Amino acid sequence: MRILLIEDDAALADGLVRALHGAGHPCDHLPRGLAAPAALASAPYDVMVLDLSLPDIDGLELLSRLRSEGITLPVLILTARDGVEDRILGLDSGGDDYLAKPFALGELEARLRALSRRRSDAPAHKRIGALCFDSNRREVQVDGERLELTARELSLVEMLMQQPGRIVTKQRLFDTLYSWDHEASLSVIEVHVSRLRRKFEQAGAGVGIRMLRGLGYRLERHDG
Repeated sequence: MRILLIEDDAALADGLVRALHGAGHPCDHLPRGLAAPAALASAPYDVMVLDLSLPDIDGLELLSRLRSEGITLPVLILTARDGVEDRILGLDSGGDDYLAKPFALGELEARLRALSRRRSDAPAHKRIGALCFDSNRREVQVDGERLELTARELSLVEMLMQQPGRIVTKQRLFDTLYSWDHEASLSVIEVHVSRLRRKFEQAGAGVGIRMLRGLGYRLERHDG
């Protein structure tokens, strides 16, 4: 899940970016709202976290503009405006969820996962072969046993399992796993895929990751 955070509080934004990265969710940060349209056009985001008190535009006005332009990305409003009327106005202006400051990081992450699932209309459990991805618990199991994966490996499996048999390009995987400021090249995807293949084989998952040259990667079930 790749996140766009629009927040002018530098300390709060830095803490959120670090925490979300640590949980395996690349997060790009903008301190001003008017840069949002260009950012949304440049990368495939799954959800936006939006502060309302921005220095260049009110968050609700920005949200209304984005909705009027046909942008349907789920938006979680994160703000100190915690009155009932504020929440109603935020949701009526196009917000999908509303969380008042101060907040618990765990609750924020859970709400973001829920918004991402709602957008994809995907079940909480996705299976192929003996492999199961549990989006609620953020873990992969093989025959009921938890498979130890890094945060990025977990996100890669999630992308590949969104539609079993679907080809996902290397660029798409890279854009989802890494934020703007990360110094990495496309070749890092090959490293992640190689490690996943090895872990799947060792765990007897009955699935593999096939590379289709010039197209991308696909998760496939091994018969027999």
